[in-house]
Amino acid sequence: MILSLHHGHAWDVSPAIARDLQASLQQWVITENRLPSNITTIVGVDVGFEEQFTVTRAAAVLLTFPELTVSATAIATRPTTFPYVPGLLSFREVPTIFDALAQLPQLPDLIFCDGHGYAHPRRFGLACHLGVLLDLPTIGIAKSRYIGIHSDVPLEKGAWVPLEDQGEIIGAVLRSRTKVRPLYISVGHRLDLATALGLVLACTPKYRLPEPTRLADKLASRR
Repeated sequence: MILSLHHGHAWDVSPAIARDLQASLQQWVITENRLPSNITTIVGVDVGFEEQFTVTRAAAVLLTFPELTVSATAIATRPTTFPYVPGLLSFREVPTIFDALAQLPQLPDLIFCDGHGYAHPRRFGLACHLGVLLDLPTIGIAKSRYIGIHSDVPLEKGAWVPLEDQGEIIGAVLRSRTKVRPLYISVGHRLDLATALGLVLACTPKYRLPEPTRLADKLASRR
């Protein structure tokens, strides 16, 4: 499958140019619902590294929704060319994610990304970057906080509190399983935060991580 990009740019750039690109592309992020009327497929994507971080390994898992049955998986590898710079992980990871997505039989209605979206200093984390370039709905699902402050999250599954930065709600801290460490959820593209939270919970029947990114994490990390 050939991916059709709605915005294109070079990937082999300096960190300063990468930040400028994020600032430029951020204007295209849509934080209201532009989802298909009937979501039937979700892809989870995650990235790991091999050969002491010299090789980037991306995994994509296509599931049916709401059944959460795996219908296809893909793995892609590339030499790692962009350095590790906090806030610029999409420049390190997205090209290999594209390679994995291109191996799937179809593009999904929605992509779950292991990483942040709007909860980012420039409001343009990996989930936003991927969503804007593909013009697909995306959600950022991170295991740890990058920026922002929040109050304590109640211990029950489904409880959440806003994640705020400079007076703006940039995401939510969600208890995906009772008495288990919460997840950091933020909009990527083409949906709002409340809808993102509902979809994440709908895909999290048993474990801390929703099934799409849990399975992608296992493939990307060879677990």
